[in-house]
Amino acid sequence: MRIFLLLFLLFPLAELALLIKVGGSIGVLPTILLLVISGMAGILLMRLAGFATAWRARERLARGELPEREMLQGLMMAVAGGLLFLPGFLSDVVALLVLFPPTRKLFLGFVGRRVEAQARRQRAFADDLRQQQEDRRGPQRPNVIEGEWERRDK
Repeated sequence: MRIFLLLFLLFPLAELALLIKVGGSIGVLPTILLLVISGMAGILLMRLAGFATAWRARERLARGELPEREMLQGLMMAVAGGLLFLPGFLSDVVALLVLFPPTRKLFLGFVGRRVEAQARRQRAFADDLRQQQEDRRGPQRPNVIEGEWERRDK
């Protein structure tokens, strides 16, 4: 959590420093023009990514498969579009890295491994917790109420 706080504070400062540096090198008007173009590209990318992701997910659902990979790629494309929409060149570079298929594949692999590790940890914790409860109370039996019933039709 601390790393997110650090990034939340340092990222805008780095963006501002880079904007000032680029603005000093190429001028104010070209810098503003580049920011506007990247913002428009971000909006267009978010729209296209949304439609493409929905289409691919619908195709996989029609085949009876879960569209988890397509949804994650669509989310990454939406994040890249949002980063392009943000004013700044550093966010644009990060967005382009997310958009570039080889780096996106690496990032998806990294995220997939982290999710699997987290799921294993949670499963192990749940198993340990269940075992501790059974040790304290003994094996848990299902709640069964025995009785008789009679059907009465009027």
